[in-house]
Amino acid sequence: MMVYLTRRYRFSAGHRLHNPGLSAEENRRVYGKCNNPNGHGHNYVLEVTVAGPVEPSTGMVFDLARLDGIVEREVLEPFDHKNLNLDVEAFRRCIPTTENLSMEIFDLLRKALEGAGDGPRVRLARVRLQETESNAVVYEGEGGDGGGGRKG
Repeated sequence: MMVYLTRRYRFSAGHRLHNPGLSAEENRRVYGKCNNPNGHGHNYVLEVTVAGPVEPSTGMVFDLARLDGIVEREVLEPFDHKNLNLDVEAFRRCIPTTENLSMEIFDLLRKALEGAGDGPRVRLARVRLQETESNAVVYEGEGGDGGGGRKG
């Protein structure tokens, strides 16, 4: 039986939404105030959902302390209180929208969970990243099955 376990985390980060391939006018039209040359910040809420069977010996899908350690190492340390455009390598060449940030986080966590030694027993099912009270992005990997992240 598949059980889903979700854990919530918080981090703050700044970014500027800007496509160098667009004119200044097009960037203002597409990104509005999010194209502010000095950037702006968000207090993100990240929900990480793993899926797997309940382990009979522990009664858990996955050890929360292990999950916390993985999220701390892979997401919170590199992203919290950072300028995503300047401080995070992946966003030096990719616009740090919430969509792209969700996919990057998914990829990082999927790889870390695959290396956690639990084999196929547990998998990353989804990440949900809330940027504001009004918008959030849910990413479940390629095909929506939690099976993979971005290509390229």
